[in-house]
Amino acid sequence: MAELRALVFDVFGTLVDWRSSLVTSATEAGLRAGVDADWAAVVDDWRRAYPPALERARKEPAWRDLDALQRETLDDVLTRYGIDLPAADREVLVQAWRRLRPWPDTVAGMERLRSGFVTATLSNGHVALLVDLVRFGGWRVDAVLSAELAASYKPDPAVYLRGAQLLGCAPEEVGMVAAHAGDLEAAAAVGLRPLFVRRPDEWGTGVPEDPPDLPGLVVADDLDDLAAQLGC
Repeated sequence: MAELRALVFDVFGTLVDWRSSLVTSATEAGLRAGVDADWAAVVDDWRRAYPPALERARKEPAWRDLDALQRETLDDVLTRYGIDLPAADREVLVQAWRRLRPWPDTVAGMERLRSGFVTATLSNGHVALLVDLVRFGGWRVDAVLSAELAASYKPDPAVYLRGAQLLGCAPEEVGMVAAHAGDLEAAAAVGLRPLFVRRPDEWGTGVPEDPPDLPGLVVADDLDDLAAQLGC
């Protein structure tokens, strides 16, 4: 087996807590606008609209960034809930994806992992969004890589292969770190090594997603556990 040289990370849910961060932002927007709603349910449905939006976007002739897709899905969800939120507050919510709080283990865990490997994001967020998110959260990577650099979205195989290529690595020299089975299955299908991190609070349920059934899978309780298993 090839030596593991680099780690690429899913971001939303794996490194940052999108749900509680967005519920806070949505609640504040509702208070400003005088709109009462079940903002946790709104945020959950907004997030559920994310995968279908990416699937549609992959079929479009011109690539569009995540901000554009999130504006559309937010409008759809608010319409379904009968919520009339001002345009300025809708844009605040779209931009809130740049201000998602990291999980408690993210900052220190990423430092440990950087001590042993080249580290990079590999997210469906576009580069500008990810730069803001990294700076906001105070966690560090060696490179900010995005599906944007493949002009597509995960789980397109081109995204994973482009990430490895940009790091100067063969796919088997790169570990994909994610809290989502589908992400790891797609990465492993093109040769990346699957590293699963449990995130029981991603959806506020206390129950993590089940890990995928993949050869060589590493399963960790958090980034510190992952670092220990990888010898960092």
